[in-house]
Amino acid sequence: MSHQPGIASLKKHVAPYEKSNTRSSLLQLLNTVGPLLLLWYGAYFSLSVSYWLTLPLCIVASGFVVRTFIIFHDCCHQSFFKNRLANDILGTITGVMTLCPYEQWKNSHSIHHATSSNLDKRGIGDLWMLTVDEYLAAPLWHRVAYRFYRNPLVMFGLGPIFVFLLQYRFNRKGARRKERLGNYLTNVLLVALYALLIWAIGWQAFLLVQGPITMVSGMLGIWLFYVQHTFEDSYFENEADWSYVQAAVEGSSYYKLPKLLQWITGNIGFHHVHHLSPKVPNYNLEKAHEAAPPLQHVTTITLGTSISTLRLHLWDEGKKTFVSFREVTRRLRAKKDSVADHLHVHSPSLQGE
Repeated sequence: MSHQPGIASLKKHVAPYEKSNTRSSLLQLLNTVGPLLLLWYGAYFSLSVSYWLTLPLCIVASGFVVRTFIIFHDCCHQSFFKNRLANDILGTITGVMTLCPYEQWKNSHSIHHATSSNLDKRGIGDLWMLTVDEYLAAPLWHRVAYRFYRNPLVMFGLGPIFVFLLQYRFNRKGARRKERLGNYLTNVLLVALYALLIWAIGWQAFLLVQGPITMVSGMLGIWLFYVQHTFEDSYFENEADWSYVQAAVEGSSYYKLPKLLQWITGNIGFHHVHHLSPKVPNYNLEKAHEAAPPLQHVTTITLGTSISTLRLHLWDEGKKTFVSFREVTRRLRAKKDSVADHLHVHSPSLQGE
């Protein structure tokens, strides 16, 4: 999207959609948590038939975990209900269901919104991202660690295990008392819930059902976050030139999904709208998108084209685009060849032969 005059006025277009509707929120809660519980029970029941029947049910259930996470996410923004306490209570409950500590996630995510695409304020609530210059200047061990981190098998395979099962179980450094207590509460509720389920159905059955659901939903969650901020012509600037509105509409993609997947993912594909105005409930995001014509011209990524984002690893500050490790390596080789040719032509010893 180009830098056009009056871009800040976009917030006025979406303002009417920032109000939550209690009926819509309760309906979404019903059609999300209800099917999730039924699918979980169905997956457990199917264990006595065939695990090949259990796995598809677990995969579908993981989609509803993602949808539950979107409700949790809206509660963090105080946009699901009008009442703050109602958001906090539901956010804590859905946080347990999605393995996310409510207070910790809410605080780190608010930082993400306030600093998204700001090169000088990276590190909290976002993915690890280096610029080309930072990567080339880093010591070998740092480059190896970064390449390991950006490997799809690591990011979407080990990532869910590390983030949801380990990282979120501990308090952040410098966390305030409310956040620490919230994390303790989430962990206690998780232990109690899982202990009850294991007591009721046995640890083997619990792992056979909950394991795939946690893994697949975690992979989907990380993928959605990744693809909505990692695309070729994204937006990143240093603090002096950074703009909140441009970061929202140029640094967040419109992930255009088939209607069923759009519904399952709670319209989070309209990520540019969400970053422009986090107060818009997820069920109003598409309406806000349609109400502001300029928002319909942001970078659009489809299910098919989103796969190509896996080759994007480093931000090139000079060209204002994401590039791959291979592209950087190719440039370095070309530069070395150019230097070698220059030395060959201008070397006195070679000229005298």
